[in-house]
Amino acid sequence: MRVRAISPALLVTELADTIARLPTSSDIDAGAETGAWTRVAVDGAPATNPDRWADALIEPLRERGRAVVRVRADDYLRPASLRLERGREDPDVLYEDWLDDAGLVREVLEPLDPGGTGRVLPALWNARTDRAHRADYVTVAPGGLLVLSGSLLLGRWLPIDFVVHLELSPAALARQTPAEQQWMLPAYDRYAAEAEPTQAAQVVVRLDNPERPAVVEHSAD
Repeated sequence: MRVRAISPALLVTELADTIARLPTSSDIDAGAETGAWTRVAVDGAPATNPDRWADALIEPLRERGRAVVRVRADDYLRPASLRLERGREDPDVLYEDWLDDAGLVREVLEPLDPGGTGRVLPALWNARTDRAHRADYVTVAPGGLLVLSGSLLLGRWLPIDFVVHLELSPAALARQTPAEQQWMLPAYDRYAAEAEPTQAAQVVVRLDNPERPAVVEHSAD
């Protein structure tokens, strides 16, 4: 394993170059009917700000000729009546019950399967107002990309093609997590142990110092 320091700007450039070169399902399977999309996730604890890193990729990817649809997992949380029924500060509930996995698969990920419709709903539920979003469906052009950002995304059998995991050491995670969110920390400990995101992701970025990220490179066996 090698850890390579990189500037934030160069990291975005490298990630955009890598993602833009990803083959679509039609490249992989010439028999696919219309499936020509790639589903990318930027995964990390809230302290790593996965939404901001995902947002930074959008224009560079479009400049590289890829159509992009942007989705935030926070727009696919379950209603409060379900999400909080077992408590407001229970890390196991956060880990198991907050994300509407079924809705995310149905409305976003499954339509981008090989032979899918390409028609996705960018946002389903507004957790702040606890009401449904009024988002319209959008159709992702063939060859296009989905860029999904959020936390605790792996280990759920979500059909995702490429994952960038933003990693923090336990000490950095505790230090960078606001006091009102410290109750969440056991969920991220459990996530690291059970989902093993640093092994499952295609790219791992250490962000103990967000101004000095580092790419973790595993040697090929």
